[in-house]
Amino acid sequence: MVKKSVFLFILIVTVFGLCTCNRPSKNPGKNIFSYDLDSIRKRGKLIAVTDFNSTDYFIYKGEPMGFNYELLKSFSDNLGLDLDIITENSPENAMGMLNSGEADLLAFNLTVNSSTEKNILFSYPIGETRQVLVQRKPHNWRSLSVDEIDKKLIRNQPGLKGKTIYVQEGSSNAEQLITLARQSGDSINVIKVPFESEKLIQHVAKGAIEYTVCDENLALVNATYYPDIDVSTPISLPRNFAWAVRKNNSTALLGELNRWLMSYKKTGSYALLYAKYFNNPRSSSIVRSDFYAINTGKVSPYDDLIRKFSVIINWDWRLLASLICQESHFNPTVESYAGAFGLMQIMPGTGKNFGIDIMASPEENLKAGIRYINWLHSIFDGRIADQKERINFILAAYNAGPGHVLDAMRLAEKNGMDPGKWEGNVAIWMQKKSEPQYYNDTVVKSGYFRGTESVNFVSQILERYEHYKNIIPEEKIRPF
Repeated sequence: MVKKSVFLFILIVTVFGLCTCNRPSKNPGKNIFSYDLDSIRKRGKLIAVTDFNSTDYFIYKGEPMGFNYELLKSFSDNLGLDLDIITENSPENAMGMLNSGEADLLAFNLTVNSSTEKNILFSYPIGETRQVLVQRKPHNWRSLSVDEIDKKLIRNQPGLKGKTIYVQEGSSNAEQLITLARQSGDSINVIKVPFESEKLIQHVAKGAIEYTVCDENLALVNATYYPDIDVSTPISLPRNFAWAVRKNNSTALLGELNRWLMSYKKTGSYALLYAKYFNNPRSSSIVRSDFYAINTGKVSPYDDLIRKFSVIINWDWRLLASLICQESHFNPTVESYAGAFGLMQIMPGTGKNFGIDIMASPEENLKAGIRYINWLHSIFDGRIADQKERINFILAAYNAGPGHVLDAMRLAEKNGMDPGKWEGNVAIWMQKKSEPQYYNDTVVKSGYFRGTESVNFVSQILERYEHYKNIIPEEKIRPF
């Protein structure tokens, strides 16, 4: 059975090598080279490339989570910048994105002083770890003593002699194992494959392969999901891990990152963040959940309904899911202080128009929300030519009502801005509708409105939608 599993694994690796299995670049074939922090500030956003797994970056119950994600968010907030994340699990591909200028920052847990140092500048250390061997415990390990288990497992580096160990191609784990074999003179069969460490750990747990090597902090977390694996054999000394920037033209960004890291790592916030992802007994329940999107592609119990209804309005279902998450966090029984109810937070008047009330089923609530979005499309489709741009207006109108959005468009046009552009144009005037000199303007039909909430509503939905696209692949993406 084990031999058959290994054969299947090798077959999968062979096929894997013939296809592109990482998430596609957000800017394929496009160099967006930035010359350092000043240019990044002018752009208004920090672009970081990171990997996705159960510790660094993932979606759980519809919301983005992860150690690298939260650390990146805190850093970008400190800079006063938006955060744009590119996902890439191949270290070599991620390094290419950094050096081509597609990303400003490489948020991988890179071993400091690895051979990649010649191409990049390491940040101040994020943390410390060591590489460990991942192997299966004996099948009857629960009935054995610790000493009996140890006798059946590899417990030192000489025990690796003659073993076949699978490691991620281009990773520091592969580098460390090859260096170890060279220094010891032992014949270790190192097979480099295009699978991330967490996937290799899964293959060990399932018996498809016998051994892999990965960072201890990731291994210990995975050991909580897979109690049959052992991660107690170190193959390296503890080493610092860090993020990286390009060597050329990134010194100001690196300086700012280092100053922030040195300060942030001394805070209780950092200690809590580290414990949340590397010492959390709930980790196993998160990964086993139906709504751990890396494994299941699901964000809620209503994904099938969301997919079904998204076709009617010609939306990517992940965008509709992000809207619903913003409105109700997928809770069909929630009711707002203003009386909005259900998954899509239908206002009582709107519900009455569409023949539903607070007792409606989740499907009926969704159907009413879709009908409302279709009505908004009828208002804005003829006014906003660009399909992607139009989504901003429809989302804002879903929150504020179309009257206030149309007011902001008229204010923008009157004041020399583009009424068909949201960011930096209509969004500004949406916020100004809380000021008397603007909500009393003759072009304003709907009066006072606190528009900041609607502007944030739009940006938060679209930001979450980007996270969904990072983690949940879609074979065929419909246009907006």
